Amino acid sequence: MFYHARGGNIHVGNSNMDYISFGSGSQILVMLPGLSDGLSTLKGKALIFAMAYRMYAKKYTVYVFSRKNHLPEGYSTREMTKDQAEAMIALGISKADVLGVSQGGMIAQYLAIDYPDLVGKLILAVTASKPNEIVQEAINTWLQMAVQEDYKNLMIDTAERSYSQCHLKKYGFLYPLLGRIGKPKSFNRFLIQAASCAQHNAYSELDKIVCPTLVIGGACDKIVGTAAASELSEKIRGSELFIYENLGHAAYEEAKDFNDRCLNFLSN
Repeated sequence: MFYHARGGNIHVGNSNMDYISFGSGSQILVMLPGLSDGLSTLKGKALIFAMAYRMYAKKYTVYVFSRKNHLPEGYSTREMTKDQAEAMIALGISKADVLGVSQGGMIAQYLAIDYPDLVGKLILAVTASKPNEIVQEAINTWLQMAVQEDYKNLMIDTAERSYSQCHLKKYGFLYPLLGRIGKPKSFNRFLIQAASCAQHNAYSELDKIVCPTLVIGGACDKIVGTAAASELSEKIRGSELFIYENLGHAAYEEAKDFNDRCLNFLSN
């Protein structure tokens, strides 16, 4: 199979968690995706991820984790982190390099704070450490759409907030398809995860992060705001900061050098 890609499921607390793994490297890289996990878990996506992130496969054995399958009401990013740590320990993962994107970056912050023995190097991409008006407005808009099960406009609004104008102009013709593909049977998972993003606040504890850290942001980010990356870097001692000047929240997809930049940091 392509880069040894496989899916897995592990028992966590009173539930279970989907994950995928690929690559044959001697080091471990843990990737934590964003809020899209609230609409669809990683089940059945091992080959897709292995192809998209194949540049990591030689150096790393890569694990990508969903949140657990049964989410309690009021489930916080810190509680998500506790379950994430339990899954990693159960799989024998320690001192892994960690790449967290958006909500995954929020979980990664607490992972480095609460479970430092599990984290080697840390990359926090297009994420925030505390609530701000931009995050709150975006999340509240999505919550309203999710309650109304307005999947099409939820996808369109997410795209318009995430991608650059150049990207939107190029791929805007696909908008009619957004409401037809991937609609979940229930929006409850998304509602719980979105609410946790709006309430996430690790800012006062960021000085507890002692591992080498790279913070990546987008100067045009319409979801977490343009100051979120700088706030993270200023509070995490010795961290590196890189801002994509003409990109927003989807910088990790749009920037052609994003993965090379991450690999260079992890290799130094």
